[in-house]
Parts: sequence; structure tokens; C-alpha cells
Amino acid sequence: MKLCLFFVSVLLLALHGVLHAAAPAAKPNVLFIFADDQRADTIAALGNAHIQTPNLDRLVRRGVAFDRAYMMGGMQGATCVPSRAMLLSGRSLFRIDEKLTRDETWPAAFARAGYATFMSGKWHNTPPAVPLSFQRAQSLFTGGMTNPMQAPLGSLENGQMGPTKISPKHACETFADETIAFLREPHAQPFFAYLAFDGPHDPHIVPDYFPIKYDPDKIPLPANFLPQHPFNNGEMSNRDESLLPWPRTSVDVRMMLADYYRYISYLDLLIGRVLDTLDATPHGKNTFIVFAADSGVARGSHGLIGKQNLYEHSLRVPLIVAGPGLAANQHTDAMCYLFDVLPTLGALAGVPGPTTSEGLDLTATLRDPKKPARTAMMFAYRDVQRALRDDRWKLIRYPQVNRTQLFDLATDPAERTNLAEKPEHAARIAAMSAQLATEMKRLDDPLASLTVANPSPAEWSPPAPGDGGATKAAKKNAKKKS
Repeated sequence: MKLCLFFVSVLLLALHGVLHAAAPAAKPNVLFIFADDQRADTIAALGNAHIQTPNLDRLVRRGVAFDRAYMMGGMQGATCVPSRAMLLSGRSLFRIDEKLTRDETWPAAFARAGYATFMSGKWHNTPPAVPLSFQRAQSLFTGGMTNPMQAPLGSLENGQMGPTKISPKHACETFADETIAFLREPHAQPFFAYLAFDGPHDPHIVPDYFPIKYDPDKIPLPANFLPQHPFNNGEMSNRDESLLPWPRTSVDVRMMLADYYRYISYLDLLIGRVLDTLDATPHGKNTFIVFAADSGVARGSHGLIGKQNLYEHSLRVPLIVAGPGLAANQHTDAMCYLFDVLPTLGALAGVPGPTTSEGLDLTATLRDPKKPARTAMMFAYRDVQRALRDDRWKLIRYPQVNRTQLFDLATDPAERTNLAEKPEHAARIAAMSAQLATEMKRLDDPLASLTVANPSPAEWSPPAPGDGGATKAAKKNAKKKS
């Protein structure tokens, strides 16, 4: 009898081992945290010694930081609209549906694969598109910008966006709280959670109780600070550029940066609460975490304030990816677009993506940060700017004013020295211009040519005092100083 029981026990153990080996591993979760207008150089762990971002710093230590991640550009001034459309659809700039109602999105693909999908935060791609991408959506801001202390927020109700209510606290805190509540729920299926802050987009407003403040006098100016952009780039006096008067002064820019940095530190506090919550749940070790931003912004660089340009400060974005099986505390020089990120998460999670998605799978780079990704990238802003960069060089073309810039990003990452007029670079400019034209055609760029028959004068003068936005900006800034 004892011998029989022994053999039965051995058989049961063997059967348990077979069943355990055959059981599929739990699918990984996704937590995607998205900022609005956050420059890539605004995280302490990535080299900014003048800002406090302890929670983003710990995420950097947990994952892979992409030093050359980019948004592709925009065909309108509110570049966050196309940027978010590219991210969520995996499509390139000239092929997106900015309203996100035509093509399946990656969150919808995750839902199709059995994921619970959730979002809270900024949605700038038309309210009817929300239920096409997410099963649950709590406290969404569906506009472009607002005072975050008085933000109108609405939620998904019975398959459509319900009425809005004014948030009782800072909108970004509400977004974080909604995400925390979702993470704390029991989850019988894997989840895809998307937390989209509407900061640090201006207005740079944080709650009065937030203790971190920056002394403007101690914040260095950008290395490429200028009082005024040297020529007409085609977008010189829009809303963003009118936030400060011309010429830009060091005092004004430092004050703006102090408020901007404070907002980023406030978001970092909220991100820390979200990460702490996730780590305290059973899902913490099986979740891919991404932090990125929809664009950078100038804030005094090159004499500009906004993001309607193709310089590195406005195109390059922070991108940090952490999770099971990925490299930790590593940087990569691999070049990528934002719309490569969700295809990568789909590959990591085994989720088949939308048939229209064009993004690359960056999994190999996440496991070995030395592995490259894209070899060249093109960028666009409306019909006034086009650019191409490779591993070292950056060409920017302004067809409407017949101007060209060439920068050696290896020796001049701040793009301060234009080499386009140097005779020794003529062949390089011709080759890169031809490559840019080829990329424009391949990607269905509606701009037919990098030249125009009758270019406009490149010279530009700021609006005279008393003209619209400049006057409002000056008055606002003067009031702030008083």
C-alpha cells in the first residue's frame, strides 16, 4: 500500500509539472504615461542638473532611455493633435487621420487581444473617437489647452462622452488619481492603461501648496538662446510665439523656464504616486512602463518659444521604457519616432496590431541598447519647413523663403552653427536634399517640391508694440514681474 501511494504521489507531481509547464505565462500589462510639451532635456537623470525629477530618475534607472526619440512634426500649429494621432495609430504624419475615427488604433488592438483598456487625461483627437480606442475613459479633457485648476472634464458613459464638469483640483492630479484607482482594482485580464497629462503645456500653473520652486536667476539659458530667430521660418508670430514679447530677453526666458520646470517637477510628484501604486499591486513586476511626451518646445531656444519648428529642442522627446526582460539603467542612441513605441509594446505583449500601423518594432534595442533602429528620419511642419537627419547630420529646408540649414549634430547638438553656406558641404547638402525629396514622396508628403518659383523675403520684423499677441504677452509678463 505504501509503495502504491508512493507511485501515485510521484505521478501527481509529474502531472503537476506537466500542467505547470504547459500553462501559458500571464500576458504583460502596459502603463503608458504621456506628457504634453516636455523637452527631452528636462529630466535630471538624463543630464539636467537644474531640475528635480526624482521619480522620472528612478524610471530611468529601471529601463532604457532613448536619447534620439522624435515626434515627426505636424501640419497645423497644435502639433499635439497629429503627434497623438501618430502615437495611437502607429501611422506616419501624412497618412494619419487626426480624428482617429478612420483606422483601428493600437489601444483598440489591445482590447481585441483581450486587454482591459483605460485612459485618463488629455484627448485632443475629437470626442467621438474615444470609445473607438478605449473601453473605459475617466476624467478626460478633450480640448487643447486650459487653466488646469478649472479644467472641464468628462468621462465615457454608455459608449459616448458624457457631460463635462469642472475638476475640483488640478486636472493632472485628477488624471493621476483616476489611473491610481484603476491600477488598484482587481484585474482578471491584462490591462493597457494610458495616462495623458495636459502639462507641462502652458499655462504653467501648479497648486499653491506644491513646495518646489525655482529661482529664475539660477536657471541657465538654453545654449542656443537668441533674442530673435534670424529669419522668417514661416511661423513667427502665432499664439505660442506671442507668449513673450520680442526681442526675447534673458529675464523673460528665465522666468518662463522657472515656471516650466516647476510644472515638470509637479508632474514628477504625480508620476511617483502612480509608480508607487503599481509597485504595490500584484501586477508591478509584469508591467511595461513607458514615459514619453508628445513634443518638445523651444522656450527661448533659437529666439523661439513654441514647438512649430524642426529644431531638436522641439522635435526630440523624452522616451523611457522599462519592464520585464528589458535592459535596465541604459541609454540608447537608436533613432526612432513616437509612432514606433506602441508597435513595440504590441510585439512585447504578443498583440497583433492594426493592419495600417507603420511603426517599427524596437524590441531588439530594448534588450540590447547598442542595437540601432532607424538610419534616417524626416520631419515636417506645414508647407514651410522640411528636415532630414541621419546618424550625424541634420538638414532643414525652408522652401517658402529659399533658406537651408545644415548642422553637424555630433559636434553641435544645439544647432548653433549653420554649415549650409560652406562650399565644402555642397555635395552633402545636394545628397541630403535628394534623400529628403525621396522620403517625402515615399511617405506621401503633399508638398511637391523643396523649392518654390517665387520665394518670399527671408527677413522678418516682430509685430509693432500694440499689435495683438505681442502686447498681451508683454502686459502679462510685466504683471508677473510686479
